[in-house]
Formats: sequence, C-alpha cells, structure tokens
Amino acid sequence: MSVIDDILAEKDFEKIRKETETNYKEYLNPFALRMFKNAGLDVIEGRREGACVWDISGEKYIDCVTGAGIFNAGRHNREITDALKKALDVYDMGGWISIIRERGLLAKKLAEITPGNLKYSLFCCGGGEAVEVAIKLARGHTRKKEIICMENGYHGVTGFSLPATGREVYKKPFAPLTPGYIHVPFNNLDAVKSAITKDTAAVLLEPVQGEGGIRPAGDSYLAGLRQLCTENEILLIFDEVQTGFGRTGKMFCAEHSGVTPDIMVLAKSMSGGIYPISCAVFTEEISDFLYANPFIIINSFGGTSLACLTALAAIEYIEKNDLPARAEKMGKRFMGGLLKLKNKFPELVVDVRGKGLMLGIEFPEDSIGPRMACLLKKNGVISIYTFNNPKIIRIMPSLVISEEEVDFVIDAFDKSLKEIRIQEAGHK
Repeated sequence: MSVIDDILAEKDFEKIRKETETNYKEYLNPFALRMFKNAGLDVIEGRREGACVWDISGEKYIDCVTGAGIFNAGRHNREITDALKKALDVYDMGGWISIIRERGLLAKKLAEITPGNLKYSLFCCGGGEAVEVAIKLARGHTRKKEIICMENGYHGVTGFSLPATGREVYKKPFAPLTPGYIHVPFNNLDAVKSAITKDTAAVLLEPVQGEGGIRPAGDSYLAGLRQLCTENEILLIFDEVQTGFGRTGKMFCAEHSGVTPDIMVLAKSMSGGIYPISCAVFTEEISDFLYANPFIIINSFGGTSLACLTALAAIEYIEKNDLPARAEKMGKRFMGGLLKLKNKFPELVVDVRGKGLMLGIEFPEDSIGPRMACLLKKNGVISIYTFNNPKIIRIMPSLVISEEEVDFVIDAFDKSLKEIRIQEAGHK
C-alpha cells in the first residue's frame, strides 16, 4: 500500500485525532491549534459534501465558514473534482514559460463574465498574490506610488498586500513595510477625496468588507469613487476575493452598484475549492504597462493547465445551476430568520447585515463572538467571528445550501443565543 492508501484506510478516529493534534503541536503551529480549540473550530475534517462537513468521528456540521468563501459550489463538488481527475489523466501543471491553451480559455471566459470592459488576466495562486499584482499594475501603469485603502479592510498578508490590510496587528511585527499606503474610513467619500494627491495611483477596497465585519459599501459611495477616480486619473481596484462568483447574489458584487473597477481581484471560489488559482482582471488600457516587459509580473504556479481547467469547470457549474440567484434567495431566507432573532434577543443582537450569502451578526461586545462560535458547534454549525472585528459572527455557507439547512442554522443560532442570555444573566 502507498502512503496515501495508508492515510485513507485508517479508521481509528481517536488515533487520527491524537496524531493530528500532536503533529500540529510539534511540526505546524501549536498556537493556531489552541485558537481552533478556543473558537470551537477543532473539527478534524473528514467527509465533505454540499453545505456540510463531517468530523472524522462522523459528527455532521453545516459549514458557515467555507474558508471565507472558497466553497461556493459546495464542499467536494463532484463535477469539479471529476474535471480535475480528467485533466490529471492528460496534463501536468504546464510550464510557466510556455503557451498554455487552458490559460487562454480561462482568461477569455473571465473577460466574458466580469462586468464592463475588464478584459486581460494575470494568474497567481492566492488572493494576497493577486492583490499584489493589482498594486503592481496600478503603480506601473500610472507611474504613481500611493494606494488609498480602507480602515479594517483585509487584502492578505504578503509583501505588497500586507500594507493595504487595515489593521495594525497584522503589520506591526513586520515593519518597515512597503511605503505609499494611506488608510481612510470605509464608506466615506469625503475621506477618500481628502486623501487624493498628485501621486495617488489607485483606490483599493472590498465591495463588502469581510474581515472588517461584513460591511457592504453603499452604491452611491462606489459610484462616487468611480467618478473621483476617473476625474483624477486614478485606478479603482475591487478586491472580490470573498465576494466573487455568486456569493452576494450576483456573479460579482460590483454588479449590484453597476460600478466597474479598472482592476478586479479574484480568488477563493474561482476553482470551487479544488485547486489553487487567483487572478487580477484588468482593462485593456492598463495592459500598456506590460508592452515593454511582458514578464515583469510572473508566477510559476499561476494559471496552470490543471488550475485553469478546474476553474472553467467551477464557473460552468456556477452558471449552469445559477448559484448567484440561489445565493440571493437563500440570503433572503437567512435575513428573515436573523431579523426575527434580532427582535427576540435585542440585548444581544446589535445588527444583522450583508448581501446574498455573505452575512454578519453583530453583538454588543467582543467576547460574545468566540462564545457563540463554540455554542454553534455544539448545535451542529461551524461559524467564526471576523478577524478584524470579533463582535461579528460571519455566515458564509456554500451557495448550494438548502432551505432546510438554512432553517437548521437559524435554529442553531436561536439555541446558542438562548445559552448566551443565560450566561449573561449569571454574570450579573
């Protein structure tokens, strides 16, 4: 038997759990393991299907984390995994210094489905890398340095993306960072206007702040940004890593406002959580920067044959099953149930907000988010607070979630809030 056969054949669940926790402690990150346990996320994933994940012991949970939007097409989607299996029968990843047919096909598909005049694509593996590509394109095209970003925004933790992330805890240990980033309050057009200088290259934001607490940008705010950027010859960059591919009820969140950015960053659910791929999609005007040096932005593992074929299969599945419309429908069902809970627990639920199946529940103080995550796990739901704001629990299930599963999650929130109420009463 091979090492893979041995791993998959093991059925002693206590042995697996002990072995996995030991490996995390000894060879990975013991502090992450402690955080997982404290947040009720110490599920060792076994079977994965649809909106659900099973612990190795067989305990079933509805996954409302989904890696912050990786599994829009469902956990272990069979159609997408079959596409990768077929690709593996023919291809390896392909050389990066090669012309790859599948790369061209995916770039064409992205040009067709992204809004407005977005056309060209540069591929990488993760969201942070794609944000870096967007920033490089903006600086290279405009020959200007400053990037205006949003407070509490999150754009990854790699070199060029880390300074754009709007929380000091991620950045302070790694100073000095790449200079030229200015942070302003989110949803405040006047703040952006005041921050613009003759050296501003771009404005970068998430159309719904994910780690910042599931905060949607207002349509008039986005329209105002578009006008400001156009008037001042500044590029507008949308980070749709979490919001893309149907999550908010449209294929891309930009479609809600009718505002088209100059660069759109995509990742996470681009290949259905089956194979790593991300990209920056940008307008033809910006491509002039690549004319003199077409290989100035490269990635050895970006846009491989395997990644592109898997992404094409994921996009086909999303379109064929109209997952954006499903996200809108299930999001409305969620919102109706959550608003009832807000009325039922007014002292605990401050706000409910979001778009489609990117929803957040805000509590009055930080400790409730982690406590809710632990209680939800006991009630069959995996959820977590947003990293930049632990007052908010996120709800980001797979878009294939059923009405019955939505109702199950709402009931789990109801039970968990009742327990929090009892806890709070005991502290008084």
